Amino acid sequence: MTKELLKGNVAFAEAAIRAGCEAYFGYPITPQTEALEHMSKRMPELGRVFLQAESEVAAINMVYGAASSGARVMTSSSSPGVSLMMEGLSYIAGSEVPVVLVNIMRGGPGLGNIAPAQGDYNQMVKGGGHGDYRLVVLAPATIQELIDLTYEAFDIAERYRCIVAIIADGSLGQMMEPAELPAMRAVRAPDQRAEYALTGANGREPRVVTSIYLDPEDEEQFNLKLKSKEAEIEANEIRFEEIELEDAEVAIVSFGTAGRVCQSAVKTARQDGIKVGLLRPISLYPFPVEAIQTLAEKVDKLLVVEMNGGQMLDDVRLAVEGRVPIEFYGRMGGVVPLPDEILTEIHKLVTA
Repeated sequence: MTKELLKGNVAFAEAAIRAGCEAYFGYPITPQTEALEHMSKRMPELGRVFLQAESEVAAINMVYGAASSGARVMTSSSSPGVSLMMEGLSYIAGSEVPVVLVNIMRGGPGLGNIAPAQGDYNQMVKGGGHGDYRLVVLAPATIQELIDLTYEAFDIAERYRCIVAIIADGSLGQMMEPAELPAMRAVRAPDQRAEYALTGANGREPRVVTSIYLDPEDEEQFNLKLKSKEAEIEANEIRFEEIELEDAEVAIVSFGTAGRVCQSAVKTARQDGIKVGLLRPISLYPFPVEAIQTLAEKVDKLLVVEMNGGQMLDDVRLAVEGRVPIEFYGRMGGVVPLPDEILTEIHKLVTA
């Protein structure tokens, strides 16, 4: 296969199609509307379901229904739209049906703007909706990684019967890069649906998909089941990238587009003779706690860089447990930091 020039929004939409996505429900919102546009053309061409709902609230409940039937289903949106989906996401988590969500984040809070940001970290990584549950959250930094993680997300969602969220931002959604698309998977036949899938009025044993546990003891047992599943996810699904850490004396922890910017700064700092490296979490949940703990034992200082006010910073602090000093640099509201800004912060670290 050869690489082709792809816009991020189109790339993840096509990756989902090639992963066997059977149904897409969504509502247009900048900066991810091209994904909806691509789905509106490609899904009917392939005999699959595309529906532009009247709102994000409607879209996520359509996703819930399709997932309950055993279909591979996804939605995508941007920050304010994802906020509207939170109740539905909690119902989906409480019903243990697999769903893929792509969030192309923008500046906020409120209506904010359409510029790239990472302000949805807490919303996505800490659960978002009501109740005790977690999403698997994956944060790509390139269009190729966005493609690969979207393609894999459906398998992860079905493996654990959970929600998998891909969180990127307007930069990644709108930029174009050469990337390679994966092979097209065949859509499963109805008789290949999972054991939980609703059967309909077809003479087979009826099934129920529900998130209602009226007895508190029953609800607690279900929550314990989710906790057990989370332990399995934490054991098997941690992803991160290490760059120039072998001899690093200071290190940066950063994800997504911010992590990509930091990679450029690390390269320049290395040319200046500074021993600096980068740990880029790819799975934000499960978070690479042990990798950060190990890093904290090796370096003198850590710098956390985010396109928000310091949301992942809290998780890094929890992982480090005071082993090493931590500094923070963040840009908010849709401002993307420049490599020179990060380089300045690196110099501050090594001269302090």
